[in-house]
Amino acid sequence: MHENVRIGRWCCALAFIVLVQTPDSASGAAGNETVPEKPSPLTPLPLSLRGALAAAVDNNPDVQLYRERIAAAEAQVRTQLGALLPNLESNVQQSRQVNFLGKLGLSPTRTDPFSIFDARASGSQNLFSMSLIQKWRASRQSLHVAEFEAESRKYDTMASVALAYMEGLKAMGMVKMRETNQQIMSELLGMVKQRQKNGVATGLDIARLDAQLANEKQLAASSSYDVQHAKLNLMNLLSLPYDTSLALQDEFQTEVYQQLEPQAVVEEALANRPEVQAQFTRVKATELTYSSITGERLPSLVAQGDFGWIGNRAREAVETYNMALLLQIPIFDGGQREGRIAEARSNLRQEALRMRSVLNQVKMDVHDALASLAAAKDQVVIAKAGLHMATKELDLARERYAVITSSSYFELTNGLYSVSRARENLVNALFQLNASRVNLARSTGSLHLLD
Repeated sequence: MHENVRIGRWCCALAFIVLVQTPDSASGAAGNETVPEKPSPLTPLPLSLRGALAAAVDNNPDVQLYRERIAAAEAQVRTQLGALLPNLESNVQQSRQVNFLGKLGLSPTRTDPFSIFDARASGSQNLFSMSLIQKWRASRQSLHVAEFEAESRKYDTMASVALAYMEGLKAMGMVKMRETNQQIMSELLGMVKQRQKNGVATGLDIARLDAQLANEKQLAASSSYDVQHAKLNLMNLLSLPYDTSLALQDEFQTEVYQQLEPQAVVEEALANRPEVQAQFTRVKATELTYSSITGERLPSLVAQGDFGWIGNRAREAVETYNMALLLQIPIFDGGQREGRIAEARSNLRQEALRMRSVLNQVKMDVHDALASLAAAKDQVVIAKAGLHMATKELDLARERYAVITSSSYFELTNGLYSVSRARENLVNALFQLNASRVNLARSTGSLHLLD
């Protein structure tokens, strides 16, 4: 009996141990619990230059701000137009009054309380007012000014995006260049170590090459930050979340085949630049504002009238009306009008001077962009030739160092330095070429054609 109880206890303990050591059965008993999966890394967002420019137009808050200014200018046009349209209003009044007859020159007595009901509609219409007409026309020109200013802001933002994109390509080119330099240095370091085993090279040669390799790694880390900084700048301009992973798709254009005549490019810029059109429209708006103020000297004609029912009670009210044609002739207002006219005349002269300044600035932008593009083309040609010669120098120095035991190590290091500097010069030259393309497109008002 006791043996059976003892065997039963051992069986229960063994079953408990098996249950504890079987995680699958335990989890099944507790329920089907799933282990959360690790989040997948963010998929890079491919971004071309044309796509970045389109996104800037849609998302940049500064561009959207200027669109709101257009909406405000449209509202101002409706406000000025409303002054030329009929003005209608109505009111219904039921009052209880006690009057003092003495104020009318009658006996100084007080009347008994009496009621007055008055329901009336009144209206007025400006039949002729040169001032109001010119104000309305000036508001329409101000609307066009807001539209051109919004277009100018859009182009400024697109230019900033394009230059930030080029900065990103430049930083990526620098990273690639530093990685290529490190690869060459690692190969040469193996060659020097092999010569050290043969008793030809010294530990000082290896230390110098290690120092150069460490310097290249440091420069590569700095260039990697430049890539990230350029992408953050793009995210800011495009109003993207800062955790977005961008992948710049385009590459530097290495050649520009257009033959541009300065005079033709200047004429194109004067026709297309929104700043020129905005300033020209601003001058017209100022002229109309000046005309509206001088128009206050002219007589204006206004029609007024009202119609309604009046009586002691609503059921006893009778029809009444009043019609008038008002001719207003300004005579003297203390010189206020003449002061406003003088101020408007000065504003008109200021806008004319600004027009000259804008035209000069556009011409200068075009000539500067053309000069920068021509210089950048020469830099690219020179940088390509310099890289070819530096690569040839390094190849010859490496062959000489590998074959001739008495060859100087400094020839090899000089070749490395020449190749590194030549690659950097080429990346900088390509950046200048493409940045000049952006500046030329901005100066001519053709950024929407940039690719």
